[in-house]
Amino acid sequence: MSMWRKAANVIGFQLVWFGCMVGAGNGLPWLGPLACAIFVIATLAAGGQRRADLRLLLVALPLGIALDSAFAWSGWLRYAEAWPWITVAPLWIAALWAAFAMTLNHSMAFLRGRFWLAATLGLIGGPLAYWSAAGAFDAVSFGAPVAWVLIALALAWGALIPLIFRLDANLASRLHHEGNAA
Repeated sequence: MSMWRKAANVIGFQLVWFGCMVGAGNGLPWLGPLACAIFVIATLAAGGQRRADLRLLLVALPLGIALDSAFAWSGWLRYAEAWPWITVAPLWIAALWAAFAMTLNHSMAFLRGRFWLAATLGLIGGPLAYWSAAGAFDAVSFGAPVAWVLIALALAWGALIPLIFRLDANLASRLHHEGNAA
């Protein structure tokens, strides 16, 4: 993948992230999902890895929604624009996970097969994103001591990113074997 495409993927994801934060924090919850839809469509159209991207979307999206819903259900995180229920990750969080999935074969492809690097990125990047969302955008707030929530997020993200890559590799292998058997 060219450096320009990787840069476009990073910039596109960051635009979705900012759209989600600004939208959720300012009563415009549709802004992030709209930015996400544009980013996902553009990535699928120009990324050159449509099947692999869709497969990662199928792996990452439910895991991410489950993770963020668990934090919402526990009360440790409270999301702005928490629709349809406050104990479930809102639509704009789902949009973030969909956009994140579109980075995993592109700008974050270097993490594949590098368990410790992927875990380290999760340990640092996951909590940092929530902390930024809370401090700068009021898109999320903490319902427990901030340090506890950030540690829990670090551990969850540190495990989740390598798990997503592992599950995707297993699914790809299974689909490949089924395709060859047919």
